[in-house]
Amino acid sequence: MAYVTAEARQQLLDALATATDDIGVALGALGDAYEQLDEASADELEELLFGPVQVAYGRAKRTHAEFADRHGLPRRTFASPPSGAPSRGVRGFIDQAVGAVLKADAELGELQDSMLPVEVGDAELRDGMSEVRRRLGDVAGNARHFVSRLGR
Repeated sequence: MAYVTAEARQQLLDALATATDDIGVALGALGDAYEQLDEASADELEELLFGPVQVAYGRAKRTHAEFADRHGLPRRTFASPPSGAPSRGVRGFIDQAVGAVLKADAELGELQDSMLPVEVGDAELRDGMSEVRRRLGDVAGNARHFVSRLGR
């Protein structure tokens, strides 16, 4: 059982790292979009999209680090993704961010639906994943709303 648990813990940590990387991609794309907006639109983007994704990213990284520490597994550093080409435009960056958020949410949902979090018996991990998903929950809808109002 100890081997299965150690293997399950590492599998959970790796899956969480993948989702965290995706959230980082979303954050980078939103930062790129922000740079191309006027002040009022940038403030709205920050409130509706960047802020929630930034909080989710921080929570995902903290959940990863704390889980690794609790179980004696190696922590991972998360590098900021490189900036995208400005020619993608605001809509392109927001589309990229939404895609990355949806991917991360699906990965975390699949992880939550599996028996792995229950098998390792780590309530803090389950709480962290739930909070990250809550933070990301409105991003796609908010992005649609924001994009529909661009240029008006």
